[in-house]
Amino acid sequence: MAAYRHVLSALIPALALVAGALLPSAASAQTGPIRIGVPTPLQLQVGRDTIDAVDMAIREINAHGGVLGRKLEMVVADETENPETGINAIKKLTADEKVDVLIGGYTSGVTLAQIPHIQRAKTIYLGIGAASPAVTRGVRTDYENGKYIFRAFPLNSQHQARALAEFINGVVKGELGYSRVAIIGENAKWVQDLVPLLRKGATDLGMEVKLAEFFDTQTSDFSPLLSKVKDSGAQFLVVILSHASSDVFVKQWYDARFPMLIGGIDVKSMDADFYQRVDGKAQGEIAANLGVRAPLTPKTIPFWDAFVKKTGRAGPVYSAFGAYSAVMLYAEAVGRAKTTAAESVIKELEKTDHVGVVGRLQFDENHDIKAGPGFINLFFAQWQDKGERVVVWPKEQRTGKVVLPAWIKK
Repeated sequence: MAAYRHVLSALIPALALVAGALLPSAASAQTGPIRIGVPTPLQLQVGRDTIDAVDMAIREINAHGGVLGRKLEMVVADETENPETGINAIKKLTADEKVDVLIGGYTSGVTLAQIPHIQRAKTIYLGIGAASPAVTRGVRTDYENGKYIFRAFPLNSQHQARALAEFINGVVKGELGYSRVAIIGENAKWVQDLVPLLRKGATDLGMEVKLAEFFDTQTSDFSPLLSKVKDSGAQFLVVILSHASSDVFVKQWYDARFPMLIGGIDVKSMDADFYQRVDGKAQGEIAANLGVRAPLTPKTIPFWDAFVKKTGRAGPVYSAFGAYSAVMLYAEAVGRAKTTAAESVIKELEKTDHVGVVGRLQFDENHDIKAGPGFINLFFAQWQDKGERVVVWPKEQRTGKVVLPAWIKK
């Protein structure tokens, strides 16, 4: 209970708004619980952590009286990683369960398939998993239909490419002194969006991109690809993957004593237990992160500790940060609107200025969270001795320097 008390103390201003200013009004005839639909892949950790984080936020808000005098409740639908199943999940939540809002998602391909059905249902969607810029593109091209879609987390692929290019410039080039990189990424929509931008960004910074190649998400033997990278003349390997098995990739990189440091966006490597899961073979890998147990905001450490206490897991994955914050900012928007009517809540969501678990949340004109200094950003951490995760970039968040594995010669 102590961990929860710490979380609540960090949330008093927001919860005061939700519970105090959000009392029932004559203007709102809505009654009964406010229903939060959670479409998420239940078989994956991102799905399980999403559900636990939504549950945490709901319990905290309900403990303070709910919103507009109404309790919040969660309804879950398994979207798997299949577009057809994902569409069925949306139909179940909007048509059958009649939820007030949707918070969830993971795979960009699934989310893009769901969007027309979300728009037809006129239900607000706060995505917290998919990174493709195409997810929110309709907000600008067809606002009347696209306005229901928001990306509350993570950063879109364009922002991630920019952050990765800054890491390459600052660390790979600036500190390690390398000038030649190879880029490999899984053949998924979000990576297809990201790699061309990253390649151009790295080239503009004076780096020579010796190889840029996609691999199938079902790949189980990376040795041919690693050989190709080795033969390319690159000095540093940039890896971008989420759906493919990073456990297998990292183990094969380590076992082969591959003569090149790896770094990039490895979503599974964000897991707090990743180092132990791969028997320590992640040592040396540098991976982008959206949240760790550090004082990124006053809410970060209390949320992390409460999540660990609730779940018994080593720590939350990235979707948990987004899910928890999305519930909170939605509750605040409903409170300001004094109704759950989508049109009114959308106007309030567009005014969002919310301190979340890992940063300040505001939406831009595309309903994407803003990125960069003062907002959400990627930071890069290296797995070092005994599973210590050391932040190496950006400099203002650094907790240590890059260490090369013993078999890699600079």
